[in-house]
Amino acid sequence: MRITRIEDLHADGGWRVFSFLKITTDEGIVGWSEYNETSWNPGLTGIIRALSQTLVGKDPRAFAKVSGELRAQTRMNAGGLADQAIGALENACIDIAAKAANVPAYALFGGPYRDKLKLYWSHCGTFRAANAGFFEKVLKTPPLRSLNDVKALGREVTERGYKAIKTNPIYFESSGPRLFNPGFRPGLDFARGGGERIYEAIGDLIRAFREGAGPDIEIQLDVNFGFRPEALRQLLFALDPLVLSWLEADLHEPTQLARVRAATKTPIASLETIHGVANYRPYFEASSADVAIIDVVWNGFLESMRIASLADTYEINVAPHNFYGHLASAMSSHFCAAIPNFRIMEYEADDVPWKDELFTHPPKIETGMYVLPTRAGWGTDVNEEAVKAHPPRRQ
Repeated sequence: MRITRIEDLHADGGWRVFSFLKITTDEGIVGWSEYNETSWNPGLTGIIRALSQTLVGKDPRAFAKVSGELRAQTRMNAGGLADQAIGALENACIDIAAKAANVPAYALFGGPYRDKLKLYWSHCGTFRAANAGFFEKVLKTPPLRSLNDVKALGREVTERGYKAIKTNPIYFESSGPRLFNPGFRPGLDFARGGGERIYEAIGDLIRAFREGAGPDIEIQLDVNFGFRPEALRQLLFALDPLVLSWLEADLHEPTQLARVRAATKTPIASLETIHGVANYRPYFEASSADVAIIDVVWNGFLESMRIASLADTYEINVAPHNFYGHLASAMSSHFCAAIPNFRIMEYEADDVPWKDELFTHPPKIETGMYVLPTRAGWGTDVNEEAVKAHPPRRQ
């Protein structure tokens, strides 16, 4: 079996673009992967196209060799965009290898450990606040303009069967909701500080979700790169009484993140932006996080398995970084099924109404659980006609 063609396809995702990679072989088996190009990794598609030229004529079933050769080729500029491009190519090759063997992808890695995966509703309220016009007009979601609306959203979470959510710092002003992340634009603060007003507003947000969803809901807060260690410790002092499932925070300094973790009783989740098993090791050695977050789309499935295996030796559970489309969710579900130290899986429960159309087999969600696919490969393919019917409004 040989690779004959590699293409990228793109579809409208509402407030973002869904991107897919298609690898065709001379035996008619097609492999798919999903990747993500946005403002923080511009040019990724171009790098994928450039690296693709070296793969035509190779056997995709030897995906470890294919990936290894690409990593050797990019070793002088490892990480970041190079790793994400290799991940997209590797993941499509794994889909082919599993289809050729007529088994689900997790079977190539010894799985499954489990056939259902606990989910959390990611960005719960976040995108409704940030893209209010789109959500209210296109998705017909209720407005999110006050803490009472947050309570109503909490009730919706429970009614839809989810047992866990993750939200981001939102506070409400007379002009409406505002996201707070001083690590990024808008509102960039180079010192990445906080303040009592911010901590109080975040606490009010968590309490409103708890009141609406009930006492049994697991609540996670993601502040990303929003705060430096000093502000993180102050924030956690305010949040510790609220019993979060975890605070998700990112720092590119293992010992400082470890100091934050040591100062709180709230579990710390982190590392979603780290590429490669070697770069995870210093965080594990420093005991920086209770939960290691791994991006299967960015790292590639094989490297993600290596990271999870290393985490297991440090008695650390892992969770996938998965804020993408259904194909990426399928890929992440195979990862979660193939490792012993799975914690919980991220899932976008709020999304565009045509999202299911883009895939041959949309996921099955039962009472907040992701039902593991049993079909060969990832268990779903991209519906190319539907992708063409929803061209991206921006590239």
